[in-house]
Amino acid sequence: MTEITDFDALREAMAENSGQPEGPARNARAEELLTAAEKLNVPLAVIEALGHQLKVYNYSSEKGKMFVPFARLLRMWDERPEDFDEYETHSLHWVFKWVSAGMLDQPHVPLASIEKWLGEMEHRYRLAGHSERAVRSAEHSVAAHVGDVARAERAYAAWLAADRDSMADCHACELHGQGWWQAEQGRDAEALELWGPVLEGEYTCAHEPHTALASSLVPLLRLGREEEARANHLRGFRLVRAMESMRGAYAEHVEFCALTGNEARGLELLAERPAYFTDDGQPQSKLDFMSVVALLMDRLTGLGLGDRQAPGPAGREWTARELAGHAREVALALAARFDERNGTAHVSERARARMARQPLVERLPLGVRSVRPIPPPAPAAAPAPATGQPDLPALLAEARRLSDTLRPGAVETWAAAAAAAGGAELDPRDRAEMADHEAMSLGPEGTGLFERAAGLYAEAGDPGEALAARARGAYVRALAGDVDGAVAAVTGPYDEVLAQYAADGTGIRQTASVVMSRARILTRRAHGVEGDPAALAEAEAAVREVLALVEGRTGEDVRLAARVAEAWAMLGELAGLAGDLERAAELFARGAAAFVAAGLPWFAVEYEARLASLAHHLGDMAEAERALRAALEHGGAQLEAPGRAQLHLQLAEVLGGRGEAVEAARHALEAAHWADEAGESATLGGAWARQQLGGFLLRQGRWAEAAEVLESALPDLTAETHGDGAVVQTQWWLGDCLSELGEHRAAAERRLQAAEIARHWPEQHDHATLAHLAGESLGQAGLAAEADQAYARAGGLWRELGHTHGLIRSLRARAWLALRAEGGLGEARGLMADAVRECEAAREAATDEESRQQLVAELGHTHRQFGDLLARSAPEDAEGAPVREVFEEALAQVLRAAEVFASLGDGALHSRTGAELTAGRLEADLGRPADAVARARAVLAAYEGHSGAEAADGDGEGEMVRARRAEAEQLLRLSAERPD
Repeated sequence: MTEITDFDALREAMAENSGQPEGPARNARAEELLTAAEKLNVPLAVIEALGHQLKVYNYSSEKGKMFVPFARLLRMWDERPEDFDEYETHSLHWVFKWVSAGMLDQPHVPLASIEKWLGEMEHRYRLAGHSERAVRSAEHSVAAHVGDVARAERAYAAWLAADRDSMADCHACELHGQGWWQAEQGRDAEALELWGPVLEGEYTCAHEPHTALASSLVPLLRLGREEEARANHLRGFRLVRAMESMRGAYAEHVEFCALTGNEARGLELLAERPAYFTDDGQPQSKLDFMSVVALLMDRLTGLGLGDRQAPGPAGREWTARELAGHAREVALALAARFDERNGTAHVSERARARMARQPLVERLPLGVRSVRPIPPPAPAAAPAPATGQPDLPALLAEARRLSDTLRPGAVETWAAAAAAAGGAELDPRDRAEMADHEAMSLGPEGTGLFERAAGLYAEAGDPGEALAARARGAYVRALAGDVDGAVAAVTGPYDEVLAQYAADGTGIRQTASVVMSRARILTRRAHGVEGDPAALAEAEAAVREVLALVEGRTGEDVRLAARVAEAWAMLGELAGLAGDLERAAELFARGAAAFVAAGLPWFAVEYEARLASLAHHLGDMAEAERALRAALEHGGAQLEAPGRAQLHLQLAEVLGGRGEAVEAARHALEAAHWADEAGESATLGGAWARQQLGGFLLRQGRWAEAAEVLESALPDLTAETHGDGAVVQTQWWLGDCLSELGEHRAAAERRLQAAEIARHWPEQHDHATLAHLAGESLGQAGLAAEADQAYARAGGLWRELGHTHGLIRSLRARAWLALRAEGGLGEARGLMADAVRECEAAREAATDEESRQQLVAELGHTHRQFGDLLARSAPEDAEGAPVREVFEEALAQVLRAAEVFASLGDGALHSRTGAELTAGRLEADLGRPADAVARARAVLAAYEGHSGAEAADGDGEGEMVRARRAEAEQLLRLSAERPD
């Protein structure tokens, strides 16, 4: 570490330390710098080092350390105020607020001392001529903390009535504090209205909108504004995650998880910050944190997960139940210390109320991966006493009603009836139906039970139903893969049932069941020999036999109506196998409509989904969307999580394809949620849904939310499962988000990772684009050498691809980077000259007018940037012949740009006038004001045809006209002030 030997070096070291992450390391460095300052024997150096120490303590978990350096500063002020410059005088008064708030957060500081300090603050502010606004704000904090609502309301009113001056908190912090009080008093809508400008980014500071986003979560949930709460959680948590000093705001995000069914994410948040369990530097934020830890652990315990391991204080393992008890004990002990200091019970009451909060939403999907904890299975119920046996006749009647009407739950109800029957004597019909439905629940393993059911049906005197059970058993064999065996097994029942039906020995329902089983088996065989005309023809004939038997004869029989609907859908399936996709779509639609008409909409879901896929393939996106919406509607509560996830995901893709990013994002969010519920978070459904959701959020400019979702998706996206294109796209989108958020180094990493994958692709355009974007991010991150390498890599690729525009832009970007380096003007000039040459050569080689025009425009922009680069290469306030020479060279390039743009006519008007104005400013700097005036007047003349209404209409064109006129008028004024 370099030894600090002078004041400038001290200031440089303090500036560097200010840029380090919050935490003990930064605080320790500030203490070292104070020691170094004391050795310089310069009072102002010590004052600035103490101020720096105060700042880093305030923005850390060691806020309690602020009081000692502040007391020393105040003593130095009282003894020698002349040692303080204007900035440090302002800072001294400013941090009064930090110290007063800090005292409130420390229960060992007596309330009388805090009140005395408040009076001292008011006195010193009055002496310094400051408004009482900051004083009344501090008084409000004291009154609110102890629970004196009347005094708090008076102070609040006085706070708002006092004038804002240089001592008032920034707008963002003031609005947060005002909104917090409104929410505290149950006025959630008023709170959110106050927070609006902060949440929307109109007012920001070092800790805003971080805290406002966190504070808004519960009020939004209480108002039912769940989508906003979800968005604010994703945005806000991203902001507070890396800031050690924001334990209170972090706690509000954990609380949000506990109140929205996102307990698993709450556990993840706790695991990220183990030090928050033990840091004692700010007892108030520890109280907040431990209160919500207790809330979350109680929630888990209430779900039957009390024995689940949970992240807690280091040194031992914790279950949720144990951590709940520990957190409650710590929180209430801290609250008691505050209440003892304050002489009220207010802090304890607030803590207890917070720990007792109940969920406000059963489950609020967030889009980020977080699997809901599954409670352990409930222990088996003890057998009911004899007097409490289930009503077997009622169970049988209900099971029969459900199965006769094809209602959900029939199989389960038959199972309950079988369990209730136990060893009781039943007639063969009851036992047949029980065996039949048990076989249905077993799928391919139910063949033997179907045979048993058939025997019981025969014993009960129903030979038709016996044949139907045998046919169902044959179909199960086909499902297990033995299609030929199934065909053989169904032949006998088929022949027999037709003979019985012809002789009135059985009914149409039983006959239709056997005929449908045979049609299903033959259709399955057609799948196995796809394209075999004979197999297709035989299967179609079998399906049409079902229709010939049943259609028009269903009456009120739901089962028969279902046979008709299924038959139409099966014909659609066969048409698809034959390659007639349009006919297949028509038939699927007919089958689905028939299920709905029969009052069985949940059976239509499968066919609506298949219809959607066909419509998508055929390019009929409107029909695909209709079918997907219908499938979701018809599935209702019967639709299982995996199917629901897939339908929402497909609908999101259809909507996104037509630019409906907002609704597409909602469906992608639902898809991710249901994939999680289905246990498919890491599979194709969950990861892909999150990837799509991130893309749709990005389209809406919701950068922070998109980044959180995409980062959550990336670990589960693999080239093997999802394809390397999906991985590259996700990294690309994430890089775009991080760039917009100002996280340029991280953006560069993502773009370079994507470029490394894309470099192996046969087509290299994406590789070139990603390398170019990485250069932009590296440059913005201040990594000039790495940025130059990335741009050079992109430039080489652009050249190989014959993409002149990309090559030229990479050369220009490298020129600007070279200019930053000491003595880099020569290299920068050479790179810009290369860009000009490449552009001119491509323009001459262009074979069509459109390409030539585009290259002419690119040439104009290159000359313009060349001129700007040269002008900026001159040091500020530099004079003499060398500077004039550079300015003349710059002027020549800008004038050349204006000429090039002029050759493009009105389409390049704004580019030409921009170059003209730049030329005018250079002429003014070169001592030629008359020439500058002529340039400005020429620009104004160029816009004479544009009406004032057009220039002020607020669109892009009008704004540009207005801006150019304003620049020209300013140039006129400046030139008039300069003598020739």
